[in-house]
Order: sequence, then C-alpha cells, then structure tokens
Amino acid sequence: MFPFFHARHVLALALSLLFAAAGAAGAQECCDPAGPFRPGEGYAETPATCATIGNWVERAPAVDARITLTVRGKLVHVQSDGALAYLIMCEEGGMQVMCVTYQTNGMKAGDEVLFAGGYARVGEKQVMLDPCLAEEG
Repeated sequence: MFPFFHARHVLALALSLLFAAAGAAGAQECCDPAGPFRPGEGYAETPATCATIGNWVERAPAVDARITLTVRGKLVHVQSDGALAYLIMCEEGGMQVMCVTYQTNGMKAGDEVLFAGGYARVGEKQVMLDPCLAEEG
C-alpha cells in the first residue's frame, strides 16, 4: 500500500508543478511589461492615456482570463442611476473608456482621473472597465 500512496503523491506533485508552470507561462504571455494591461487585478505602473489607448486596445492581450486595464485622462461624462455610476473618459471621435463603479465620489466632467478595472472591448471605439476603480489625479 505504501508504494501506491507514494506514487499517487508524486503524480499529484508533478501535476501541480505542470499546472503552475502553465499558469506562469500564461501570465508571461498576457501583458507587455511596459503596457497598461495586467493579469487579474494587477495595476500597471504606466497607464494608457486618451492619446495612446487606441494603440493599446489594438494590441490587447488575447487571453481567456481577466485582465485589468489602467488608463488616465479627463472625464467627459458622469452619470449615476442610484445603484451604479458610469464614468466616461476621453473625447468622442476617439477611443472612449467607460468605468462602471458604485459611486461618482464627487467627480465631474473635466476632472483628471485614473481608472483601473476589468477590460472588455465593447465596440469599435468603446472600452468598458467593469468592475472599475476610479480616483482623481
């Protein structure tokens, strides 16, 4: 019985190492270290801007996992329905980013803000971050 028990644990350890290596490889494939995308809940040190977001979106990682986009720019629209707040960054005509969050926290159109949230491209010139965190600055 001991050899079977031992073999089963060795197999479990080998499979764990294999899955860990696959996960690490997937994380490396996800995101350009100099870019605004990060796997999972990570924040990029260098956010995209309204001037660069279109270029970054065209090179967004094609992964089957959550990725976070970090972007900085001016709010052009703020709306709340009482349950959720919708903050839109960047002017019409270019790529726009909507942050779906819980509160406006007093933010208004014209404020410089930083968004970070779950990335989804929802149109030719629209990106949605949901859930999203927004802060002034």
